Amino acid sequence: MFTDEKLAKLREKYGNTKGSDVFDPHFSAVARTQFSENGERKWPFSGVPTFLDAPYMADAAQNNFAGLDVALVGVPMDLGVSNRAGARLGPRAVRNIERVGPYEHVLRMVPSALARIADIGDVPFRSRYSLEKCHEDIEAYFNKIIEAGVIPIAVGGDHSISYSIQKAVGKDRPVGMIHLDAHCDTGGVYDGSKFHHGGPFRQAVMDGVLDPERTIQIGIRGPSEYIWEFSYDSGMSVIHAEEVPKMGVDAVIAKAREVVGDGPVYLSFDVDCLDPSFAPGTGTPEIGGLTTREALAILRGLRGLDFVGADVVEVAPQYDATTNTAHAGAQILFEELCLIAEALNTRRG
Repeated sequence: MFTDEKLAKLREKYGNTKGSDVFDPHFSAVARTQFSENGERKWPFSGVPTFLDAPYMADAAQNNFAGLDVALVGVPMDLGVSNRAGARLGPRAVRNIERVGPYEHVLRMVPSALARIADIGDVPFRSRYSLEKCHEDIEAYFNKIIEAGVIPIAVGGDHSISYSIQKAVGKDRPVGMIHLDAHCDTGGVYDGSKFHHGGPFRQAVMDGVLDPERTIQIGIRGPSEYIWEFSYDSGMSVIHAEEVPKMGVDAVIAKAREVVGDGPVYLSFDVDCLDPSFAPGTGTPEIGGLTTREALAILRGLRGLDFVGADVVEVAPQYDATTNTAHAGAQILFEELCLIAEALNTRRG
């Protein structure tokens, strides 16, 4: 029963406090990262938008990415799509999302407290028309990031970008991968090009930068199963979307952790792994996908793995007037940042 005595105690404790006055030690530490000394915090709708409201570092490449642990990178390129174009606008849409983070309430962490993070802008492309040159530029730029000892998280762009990113991330040793998607993306050369969003991971395996036996693909569905035999022949593990509720999220997480083991892992998230009711703004939607709650639970269950890079791809905002797809992409980006920041912290000991 709420009594006058209880009310008096609440008034004594909170009656003359500001919004920045937080008494729990854990939450107080979070509040100190967000409020000024006089109790003010940045307006989420003001200023120049950046990924997750991270500091903007436009000259990062010129300074060899000095002072950074994690680089958030836009890759606005969608010349590799097979269906609806528009993912080139994905980075801009994700940057415009407000109020994601800074606190991850399930993992109980603030990633910016664990790592030095910045939005370093977009990959500098030489040509908006040449798919091949764009991939050369992606690989070259991410090579610079990796050589500087910085972990990249990319926001695309179509899924073909993951191939050239993995060529940089896996250059010194092949990486494992946790891949959430509606499609396996292990098709062959189509229409004379290997640079398309339906085949990045076949090419990455063939180039020796992706270990297929340490790769798991989650959420797979749709009419294109017949062109993904490479996933099975190479030793990848595939969990179809309809298997997720049958197995349960905990079993999916356990399988993913078993497959990738203790080695370096790349995390690739295509927003079309989500059901179109949650993320309609994408180029190749497939009904029957994961819910946002399932996707977040799977990602949160991956904490502690040795993540060395990640991406969020295929946000095509013009197909979604609600901005829900971009919002989902931004939240996934934040979860990836949390996983990578913790992995960095663990490696430091």
